[in-house]
Amino acid sequence: MRCVFDANVLISALLIPDSTPRRALDFALRKGEMLLSFALLAELTEVLSRKQFRRYVDEEDVRRFLAALTREATWVEVNVKIKACRDPDDDGILELAVSGSASHVVTGDADLLVFHPFRGIQIVTPHAFLNI
Repeated sequence: MRCVFDANVLISALLIPDSTPRRALDFALRKGEMLLSFALLAELTEVLSRKQFRRYVDEEDVRRFLAALTREATWVEVNVKIKACRDPDDDGILELAVSGSASHVVTGDADLLVFHPFRGIQIVTPHAFLNI
């Protein structure tokens, strides 16, 4: 299994330790590979640095989470351009998935879920991913 998790699922995994997104992430890390690009890491870093998240997690928790992701993930150089999504930021998830030969994209984003499957890649919710 080679998996791409969108930023919202990863953020939920950090903020809610017993959540379905967290269980999906832990499962992917145990049973397969999580794919990561510099663009996705930059998005996570930017979003998690916002003040609104400080009431849920502190900077040290964010730093540890991002460090663990960068250590555990398989880094992918994105080498394709895709323009398929209504939201151009979602194209980056598809580009990472295609560039990294992903088997799954795990997302809660309806704009990505409508593409299931995309070029042979399963696009599923965290709950559906756990049931695979």
